[in-house]
Amino acid sequence: MTSVDSAIQEAIAPIVAAANLYLEGIQISSAGKHRVIRVLVDRIDTQLPLSLEEVTAVTKPISATLDELAILGERPFTLEVSSPGVDFPLKLPRHWKRNQGRLVAMLLKSGEQVTGRIISSDDATASIEITPGTTVEVLLSDIARANIEVEFK
Repeated sequence: MTSVDSAIQEAIAPIVAAANLYLEGIQISSAGKHRVIRVLVDRIDTQLPLSLEEVTAVTKPISATLDELAILGERPFTLEVSSPGVDFPLKLPRHWKRNQGRLVAMLLKSGEQVTGRIISSDDATASIEITPGTTVEVLLSDIARANIEVEFK
């Protein structure tokens, strides 16, 4: 994380927390003389998606704070605030808890690929139903990559 990333995170974390959201990440990219600052926020304690109203409510104070942040200087930027989205990788225990009941595709560090439904999880493991009635316990530390699979019903 760069000093700019750290300064932004430190400045906006209280705003996000006050909205009862979690600051999932910050991404800064450049396009010539212009910057794009992407802020990813998510709910702390529910599987419900963020509403447009919630994103808008947190965007305004974040924008005002960034406008005053000296480390950004005079270089113009565009602010994008959103939720991580379905393609965001599951990396932390809270990601697994938030996605309980959803279909996940994993690549284990051993090279094995596992697809199944997240039944439950804790800080160290996830219970994955790979076929009806067959559940496996996977150590989160053994997972190289995991993403939610989109299901169409």
